[in-house]
Amino acid sequence: MEHPMIDESELAACVRRELIKYFKDLDGESPAGIYEMVLNCVEKPMLEVILDRAGSNQSRAADWLSINRNTLRKKMQQHGIK
Repeated sequence: MEHPMIDESELAACVRRELIKYFKDLDGESPAGIYEMVLNCVEKPMLEVILDRAGSNQSRAADWLSINRNTLRKKMQQHGIK
């Protein structure tokens, strides 16, 4: 299924909107673990799309991401991606 390219400013705007909503939904509660929460929310779909586009070729996907293949495999395991 083809998806239109999301330029960096759209992605940043989406993250910004969601964080503003997150703080509003906290309703005065103290936030915790925001950095990890945001990275996990972005990282899993990114890895899934890249792996799909790379035809599940982990070496190619790691190259596209500019990370080591072992790092990719570790991140896949962390996110439950097979």
